[in-house]
Amino acid sequence: MILNLFASRPDHLLGDAKELKRVLVELPLDNAFKAVDEVYGWFESLMAADDFRVDQLFDVIRQLDEAAQPHVRRLARDYVHSPRLSRSEERRLWTMCYNYCGEVSSLYARCVERVRKAPKDKGSELLKPSLPLAATRLMAARATQLKWVEYRYGPIGEDLWRGLGQSYLAAEAAGYVQKPVQLYPAQPVLTSVEQQYLQALIVFSSSMDSLMPLEIELADRLIAHFRSGFVLANTCLPDSVYWVDAASGAPPARLARLPGQLSPALRFFSPGSVPQALNELIGHVERGEVPADINLGGEYPAKVLLPVLRHLAINWATEPPQREHPRHTVKTRIAVLQGFDDSFTVFAGDVARLGKERAAESWVVENVSRGGFGASVDDRGSLKIGTLLSMQPEGGENWVLGIVRRYNMNSDVQSSVGIQSLSRNARSIELRPRTSGFSATGAIPGIWLYEDSKPGEARMVLPLASFDVRENLEFAQGGRRYLMTPIELEESGGDFEIGRYRETVMD
Repeated sequence: MILNLFASRPDHLLGDAKELKRVLVELPLDNAFKAVDEVYGWFESLMAADDFRVDQLFDVIRQLDEAAQPHVRRLARDYVHSPRLSRSEERRLWTMCYNYCGEVSSLYARCVERVRKAPKDKGSELLKPSLPLAATRLMAARATQLKWVEYRYGPIGEDLWRGLGQSYLAAEAAGYVQKPVQLYPAQPVLTSVEQQYLQALIVFSSSMDSLMPLEIELADRLIAHFRSGFVLANTCLPDSVYWVDAASGAPPARLARLPGQLSPALRFFSPGSVPQALNELIGHVERGEVPADINLGGEYPAKVLLPVLRHLAINWATEPPQREHPRHTVKTRIAVLQGFDDSFTVFAGDVARLGKERAAESWVVENVSRGGFGASVDDRGSLKIGTLLSMQPEGGENWVLGIVRRYNMNSDVQSSVGIQSLSRNARSIELRPRTSGFSATGAIPGIWLYEDSKPGEARMVLPLASFDVRENLEFAQGGRRYLMTPIELEESGGDFEIGRYRETVMD
């Protein structure tokens, strides 16, 4: 123990450069979860290590973080691109990635704070050239944490907002808030503390609660692409749209609600010239062109990209999105069944629906409009945006077909849900391909959105992968036969899709 008083390296395994190199080399290449878990374990041990000189501590954290990043990205891809994950696997991936971001951000924050408290120490002097990198990685990790919360539609706590805002203010006071750095070796685009703070502000302000996880990931990448066009200012400019008190721990808000009092930590931001550039990109994608300079992490068809682009265009407009129909506060219950199969059974008729009604969930409706409902749900994260619902108001006889459009987890067991009504007079029918003859087998179950179509057209809810633009369908209803000529696929959900058809009465 006496010898350690004079040792030139910390009393920690990773204080030995050879041991650190061995740990990095032995990270498993074929098991991303295990690799991240191992690095996370080393991070936990470093949180308790007090004898590192601060520049040495930063160097160890930096190398571990850089070695883990490819594996963290792999886990994120698995999470976003595997919609059929079991709940336990989904939670396992989410917890690891979220906790990794939290731990590495805390370690970088520890380095920055030690320099602030002891700026004249030898380690502090040696670390000062790398402070912009440490602070930017800190901000990027916290912004990524915020994105992971958005993936699960959870509330973003004061601690995360305060950690983002205070780190931004500290970097501003230290004079390197706008210092460009290369975040990681594999990411050539330069960024800064301010840019990463702005990323978090824009992500939150873009209403991610109505997007699926893959759409959230695409929105996040599009925000990173357009971020430099946004304007963050200390004063309210004529085109400012949002404000935030960086020291308060509160989220950003639209200027429709003004700050309660002036504060040196108030910041204002606006989309600047981004809406014009975004509209130009929408035009390119509609023509089947995706500019090569946009890093989306992969190639995506227009039908996947366009809804995200249009969503961002609405939320980045100078005028906030307006509700199509006024809401009315109510307190009532509705019986709810989820999924295409149960919905088809419900709208097939009274006899078929009896068994399903007994299995219905009970939700509390808190507001209602002509376009849908807002409800409170006892839910542990299993409900997803895009889920098809059949709903029956308490005491009523009719059923309403709808889709979950917004989802927010208020706690571990309760969520708020926004539901769009599709039809109050839907009908279950059996469709058959025109080429097979009307008496042929192989009927396709469908739900006819009877009253919600343009004249001469019909909208059908079908099982997933049933719509074929090359195939006409026909069905019989009320003593008549109908021919359905495909026009377009409007939407796809977890187990259903909605097709639009030209409707012809055959007899």
